[in-house]
Amino acid sequence: MGSLETVTSRDGTPIAYERGGEGPPLVLVHGTTSDHLTWEPVLPELQEHFTVYAIDRRGRGESGNGDGAGYDIEREFEDVVAVIDSIDEPTDLFGHSYGAICALEAALRSSHVRRLILYEGTFPVPKGTRTYASEALDMVQSQLEAGDEEGALTTFYRGIVLMSPEEIDMIRSLPIWQARMALAPTIPREMRAFESYVSSFDPARLGNLRAPT
Repeated sequence: MGSLETVTSRDGTPIAYERGGEGPPLVLVHGTTSDHLTWEPVLPELQEHFTVYAIDRRGRGESGNGDGAGYDIEREFEDVVAVIDSIDEPTDLFGHSYGAICALEAALRSSHVRRLILYEGTFPVPKGTRTYASEALDMVQSQLEAGDEEGALTTFYRGIVLMSPEEIDMIRSLPIWQARMALAPTIPREMRAFESYVSSFDPARLGNLRAPT
């Protein structure tokens, strides 16, 4: 286990991360319905080679929510930048899924990223193409309003992430299932923020990315 530390993001929200291991810094940014504990199976290996900073994105763990005026994905980008810029040397940055978007945008905003790894990132597709049916997100919202977090999480995995029933059953059997159910209410806000992000994405901005990716 590492030590739990915090840094203050641009809007004043505390962002927590678990720091452990030895070596060059590596910042980990988790995806939707997750927190820093999602990395536990691989942390021992990573901490043999890196000083790992496993972030709890806002609204999770010891991180503040900071969304009194409404959720804005831009704040998530600033949160990752705050962690990166608090480290006193160039940093490797690893983002998974929704966290990959946050990592990419942080790398465009900070000069401290040495290398960038984007795993299972969902990035813009040709205009008019949808990667999932719009009614899937509507169903997630309805299930959450009815208090059915497990149903909402299952619908998210099946209808939006496009997992197979076998994959969902496997995740349901793990201890992390309860924690992921508790985070199900974050799904609609993140998916709608993602849709807005995609609609305004300008690929030319990636010309400013200098970190090997």
